[in-house]
Amino acid sequence: MYAHAETETETHTATPERRRRRSRMIRAILAGGLVLGVGAAVTLAAWNDSEFATGTFSAGTFNMQGSTTDGVTFTDHPVGAPGTLTFTVAPLLLSPGDTVYAPFALRLAANTTNDANVVITAPSTTTGVVTNLSYEVVRTTAFTCGAGTVDSTGTSLITAGTAMTAVAGPNTFVLNKGTPVSSAGATQFLCFKVTAGAGLVQGQSGTVTWQFTATSV
Repeated sequence: MYAHAETETETHTATPERRRRRSRMIRAILAGGLVLGVGAAVTLAAWNDSEFATGTFSAGTFNMQGSTTDGVTFTDHPVGAPGTLTFTVAPLLLSPGDTVYAPFALRLAANTTNDANVVITAPSTTTGVVTNLSYEVVRTTAFTCGAGTVDSTGTSLITAGTAMTAVAGPNTFVLNKGTPVSSAGATQFLCFKVTAGAGLVQGQSGTVTWQFTATSV
């Protein structure tokens, strides 16, 4: 009988401890649930959005052409293939004091997208003998070039009396692109005037190549 009573007492005294363990487990489960709930709330609040921008870039075109024939028919004259000027009065029969004239025209080709500053540079190529010769380059209003026109009208770009291997004077002018761009630009007419000096030597012969350098603006 005493033993049975002891067992019952132990059983009754253990019950509060089990209740405390259950309470701690329930609180731990609830706490875990709260943590998970907070984590889910943060994830749902992370909104994202993006914007993108793009650009396309294309280069323009730039081309200068020359005419040595009529001021109407133009073509390219690259290094090694210069246009041949046609001088009035045979330039191969010069004597001291003679002056010969040759017209030249420049323009910007169709589809050129920029205006140009043009500079006449010192002749880069000479062959033979060109001493005792001087020249002048004059802007004119048409493809005509001679003593009756260029000496009384026009604007000098290379000063009269300049040695064949040099440049002197403004030596620059502007070429405008076409309007619309699909058309060729306005033509600029020039006149080369070459004069033989008193010291010209019989039988001397030489060739000069002038360069026109266009820079887009």
